[in-house]
Amino acid sequence: MEVIPVRKGEELDKQRLHDFLKQNLSDLPEGELELHQFSSGHSNLTYQLNIDSWEVVLRRPPLGPVAPKAHDMGREYRFLKEIHPFFNVAPKPLLFSEDKTIVGAPFWVMERKRGQVIDTEYPEGIQVTEELNRGISETMVDHLVDLHAIDYTKTGLTEMTKPEGFMERQVNGWISRYQRAKTDDFKEAELLMNWLSEHLPPQRYTSVIHYDYKLNNAMFNHNLSKMTGLFDWEMATVGDPLADLGAAMSYWLEADDPEELKRGLGREPVTIRPGFFTRDEFIERYSQKSGRDVTHIHYYLTFAYFKLAVILQQIYYRYKKGQTEDERFARFGQSVQALLQTGWDTALKR
Repeated sequence: MEVIPVRKGEELDKQRLHDFLKQNLSDLPEGELELHQFSSGHSNLTYQLNIDSWEVVLRRPPLGPVAPKAHDMGREYRFLKEIHPFFNVAPKPLLFSEDKTIVGAPFWVMERKRGQVIDTEYPEGIQVTEELNRGISETMVDHLVDLHAIDYTKTGLTEMTKPEGFMERQVNGWISRYQRAKTDDFKEAELLMNWLSEHLPPQRYTSVIHYDYKLNNAMFNHNLSKMTGLFDWEMATVGDPLADLGAAMSYWLEADDPEELKRGLGREPVTIRPGFFTRDEFIERYSQKSGRDVTHIHYYLTFAYFKLAVILQQIYYRYKKGQTEDERFARFGQSVQALLQTGWDTALKR
């Protein structure tokens, strides 16, 4: 994962943070604390902290006002404490603080995992073959199945989550979020919101879900044969696993997808290349491995496109209101419209 110098306006008080770490981490070595920032991500701010060879990762919410209940650092920390013993590709959480005087907001610290992250390019030295791409696809499916197989009733997640009525709350909640962050009139948005409310399927399954499961949130070993890390657990909960699968598929782009989706957030992802599963192949393997019926997956995929559109709309709203000056967000409005159109097209296919 690429680290860069801390972006202007997103600096941390290094001395205050160092003093806090000294008081709360017993394995902290002597030496000067160095800070860098991870370049990827459009939401929470993530930093690498190191003293010589010792290193950890710190996460805090984005700058400016945030949506109610969003970016809950304490919840993400507690969730991972429950998950990590059963799913070790999740990073081990080390420390949480609600003290806003340290870095300007509540934050948590986790182990720093090492490996290769794939997004729009492969790491240097990798011989790219269709067999390699198929293997990466299989690894992604199989880890999603493994996550969904965790018996959450044997964890503290039963006290943190409310799986009953999950999809109904999701649909109503994301519609409400869109309405609060609306900046433009898109007819597809109204059509989608009505369709999603009227076609809600019954919830047949309940499991731990990541809910932001995508290739560039995963980390692999040197030859991409094994997953070594899975990140961005902010939206993880206990809910409908098919919603997790649908969300994953909204990120899993194919070669014949609309150009605005493939290039809307930058360069085309590697999943459009030969050898990678199509969404149908991914879904079929998931069904075979998990034993779950995926008859209504088109509903979950439609909802996932809408949900992703809302996430980008919330970021675009902050940009339009001057709450962030990050120019990466300037064209998010076009991406929102493309996702709404793709969601509506998906709804109409079945």
